[in-house]
Amino acid sequence: MSLSDDAVLVLKSYEGQEELRQTYLDHLAAHPDGMWKACRAGHLTASALVIDPERGRVLLTLHKKLRMWLQMGGHCEPQDASLEAAALREATEESGVEGLTLLPGGPVALDRHAIPAPCHWHFDVQYAAVAPPDAAHAVSDESLDVRWFGYDEVASVADESVVRLLEATRARLNVGL
Repeated sequence: MSLSDDAVLVLKSYEGQEELRQTYLDHLAAHPDGMWKACRAGHLTASALVIDPERGRVLLTLHKKLRMWLQMGGHCEPQDASLEAAALREATEESGVEGLTLLPGGPVALDRHAIPAPCHWHFDVQYAAVAPPDAAHAVSDESLDVRWFGYDEVASVADESVVRLLEATRARLNVGL
């Protein structure tokens, strides 16, 4: 199965955000290269919010180019067997945390956002990854910093998309908001 086929199956089984989900599916139907960075009309990306539910905190990266605190994530690569694999690879590479495990149930959220030219859109498929106890993290080449933030601190450092992802993740964990 191709990565694009996997993405279609993942999106078709995703519950919630119906209009946005259909936008993703329409994009893939219209753009055979819609999984890849080279697609100028936009492309799917995979990300994961690294979470430590026991301590009520999330690990965010200060993105080098955007200079914003974000979840870990990025472009799909030809070696990625699935969107889940891409999200887990990106989260591990960008956080330096070994032993991450994705929350069961597929993506936690979708977020489509404009990006600078030459491409126009990122169609981000967002997962949540649980960090092992006492996980050690490291700053990657794509980051200026990587830091843990308490749930209550996220809104003061990150934008609304990260706040929505945290809310969706906590709902998936059945943690009170």
